[in-house]
Amino acid sequence: MTEAAVCPVPHENRTHPLGPPAGFEEAISAGPVRMLWPNRVEAWVVSSYAGVRQVLSDPRFSANKDGQPEMRTEGEQVLGLPEPGNMNVMDGAEHLRLRRPLARAFMVKRLNEMRPRIQEIVDEHLDAMERAGAPADLVSSVCLPVPSLVIAELLGVPPEHQELFQATTREMFGKNGSRAEYEAKAAELGGVLMKVVEEKKASGTTDDLIGLMVNDTDFDMDELLFLAIGLLAAGHETTSNFFGLFTLTLFENPDQLAILKRDPSRADVIVEELMRYTVGRLGGAGLARRATEDVEVDGVTIHAGDWVAVTFHANLDEELCPHAGELDLERRAVSHLGFGFGPHQCLGANLARAELQILLRTLFTRFPDVRPAVPLVEMDFREDMITYGAATIPVVW
Repeated sequence: MTEAAVCPVPHENRTHPLGPPAGFEEAISAGPVRMLWPNRVEAWVVSSYAGVRQVLSDPRFSANKDGQPEMRTEGEQVLGLPEPGNMNVMDGAEHLRLRRPLARAFMVKRLNEMRPRIQEIVDEHLDAMERAGAPADLVSSVCLPVPSLVIAELLGVPPEHQELFQATTREMFGKNGSRAEYEAKAAELGGVLMKVVEEKKASGTTDDLIGLMVNDTDFDMDELLFLAIGLLAAGHETTSNFFGLFTLTLFENPDQLAILKRDPSRADVIVEELMRYTVGRLGGAGLARRATEDVEVDGVTIHAGDWVAVTFHANLDEELCPHAGELDLERRAVSHLGFGFGPHQCLGANLARAELQILLRTLFTRFPDVRPAVPLVEMDFREDMITYGAATIPVVW
């Protein structure tokens, strides 16, 4: 293998908090390029819209990491390890056996039925923020607790364990955490979930996701617990970050924010454009695959055994839409890659869409003059997490 360029570590050395790592755009401009990752593994980075879709959908690129730790960190991060129930590292029939039953809980009809409850949760937290008065931290007031409560209700987990959910998530998605620290938090959360599982077994319910897994699948206990922990963690971590980043993007683009305020009923289309643009602008490389045979991608032969990572900077590819590097909330929705693509596309994408639509529409309707209390460059961002986002968003109104 030829000498690889050094990969700018994702989420670090950003010249702008909402922009890509310094030097990243230049590094990927020539097409698929080899880079050296923080875990000292060389991998191709694919950045075109067509190339990313190919890598994420072609069965010749395997999600099975063979025990290889997460590429974006030097720590003993667990996302890439072959835990029972870890769909992120499974292919084909093995992956489908776990994913297909869960998909029923995330169907659009089921999630539309949840919208009134999501609205109640959002209203309750905005009421509390208003009572407390300005300035307020949007992250601790709304971004974190709302998605945490929503995913807990979908799974059927008591909401009083929010702090434990968030602590386990920090270990699961932290860039510098140890496996021992994660296992300690996961064991504590597993104890809570075991009680929930026993209650679902006794009642025979399938009204929530854990009840469905317990009473209507062939999952064993290890699979069930890992899936429940993973869904709790991912279900609030990503939506929380997206809401914060979308809000900051709108603050940074007042002309676009005015479009949302003028017609909040278009929140569904607006969320799609914010997802496309914000995720694309952040750049960095994410999901990793391994070639099981020689495959040509964007004119480059990737050999069997080579590691490949995709970057959702592909959302800014002109192949996807004209003027892709610009935020345009009047743009018609396009098939962006913000939720991934292919068989491992985000299972909770429709839930995240529902939450983000309600959050954005309600925030800027209730608080039309809400604005940052400090400049963007003075805010803290979660550089220690694989899932990048704002640590705090001080606001006034």
